[in-house]
Amino acid sequence: MDDKLKRRVEEQARRIKQAERERPSLLAQTIYLGTLALLFVLPVILGAYLGNWLDNQLPGYSFRWSISLIVLGVALGSLNVYLFIREHG
Repeated sequence: MDDKLKRRVEEQARRIKQAERERPSLLAQTIYLGTLALLFVLPVILGAYLGNWLDNQLPGYSFRWSISLIVLGVALGSLNVYLFIREHG
């Protein structure tokens, strides 16, 4: 009885130490979240700039391209984040 308890405690201690070694560091988590942010934000910003440039090429006031490309950027950014998490998460 006492031998079983000792083995269970040793096994749990080993598992705790292994989990602590495998736990990602704060720096690794920060880099991961920063990568996710860039994957999402960059297509939105690029869509906004490209849409603004296209709207300025057309005569008259219009923001049709800006809105359309921002929405497209949100969709592409979301897809990027989904695929990245699926592959690395």
